[in-house]
Amino acid sequence: MGNKAMNSINQIVWHPHVVTRELREKHNGHQGAVLWFTGLSGSGKSTLAGAVESQLANLGAKTYLLDGDNIRHGLCRDLGFSDADRQENIRRIGEVAKLMVDAGLIVATAFISPYQSDRQKVRELFQPEQFFELYVDTPIAICEQRDPKGLYQQARAGKIQQFTGIDSPYQAPENPELHLDGQQPIDTLLMQVLSLLQQKNIIPELN
Repeated sequence: MGNKAMNSINQIVWHPHVVTRELREKHNGHQGAVLWFTGLSGSGKSTLAGAVESQLANLGAKTYLLDGDNIRHGLCRDLGFSDADRQENIRRIGEVAKLMVDAGLIVATAFISPYQSDRQKVRELFQPEQFFELYVDTPIAICEQRDPKGLYQQARAGKIQQFTGIDSPYQAPENPELHLDGQQPIDTLLMQVLSLLQQKNIIPELN
């Protein structure tokens, strides 16, 4: 890297704003946080993340759902599925989620995010009370039975390379804030997530 590039980087500083995260959270009536749903393709994480966002919105919370396919339509459309591209995909999502938490939102994310090191790097962007790793643990046999997009079938046939769970590893979370059984009914899992948010004072107790 040349001296000119180095000088440009050194001139970049974070500018604090008059309207703070704390003020936004006060207006919203709840804390900002990231709900990082991780699990195999077909585990049910996207369905659960959507159910959680819907319920929170019904309760008046300010939310946003970051979904893997939607992100790759725009922000990460230039990325493939190599290990390096997957890492960059998760890095970008983490930075976007950080801005949304600064806006006082409860952000649900639904990404396989197969590598522990990548999830840890995202965690380190946040204060401990802002980041919640939610592991939707579903056996791969069940995920293959569901296979809503036919991806496992294509991977087994060799039409998709580096597919998580087939020819690319998934590193399960070691100490997630919530370990969810992906074979349980969606309503059961939803209540477990809401209970966690209440326990952590992200949202008020439900009446």
